[in-house]
Amino acid sequence: MEFIQSAELPPPAGHYSQAVAAGGLVFLSGILPARDTVAQDAFFEVQCDSVFAQCEQVLRAAGCGFNDVVQCTAYLAGVDHWPAFNNIYARVFGEHKPARAVVPVPGLHYGYLVEIQLVAQRP
Repeated sequence: MEFIQSAELPPPAGHYSQAVAAGGLVFLSGILPARDTVAQDAFFEVQCDSVFAQCEQVLRAAGCGFNDVVQCTAYLAGVDHWPAFNNIYARVFGEHKPARAVVPVPGLHYGYLVEIQLVAQRP
């Protein structure tokens, strides 16, 4: 196992890694919006942009990009943001269509509206 830490992001506050590489795959931990730059009451789209930007930084640290993602799990606080998430997701991934699950939950840590977890294959 290889533990991945992006030099562009602060280390995790808890007992986990930003990502772990094993068997040719990279597993990103769930990523919330950046607490130092995005308030909990920020618009959903701003929160999504923050999460995907962080995901990109962790993927890059692992030698990957969004086109290497094979699976995405998105946790959304409720179902009201699902249409907006679909639009943002399509913008981020373009023609690439990894497997995906969108899980509505009653709430997320710190009151945020979105958390993303990814699995990528190293090129």
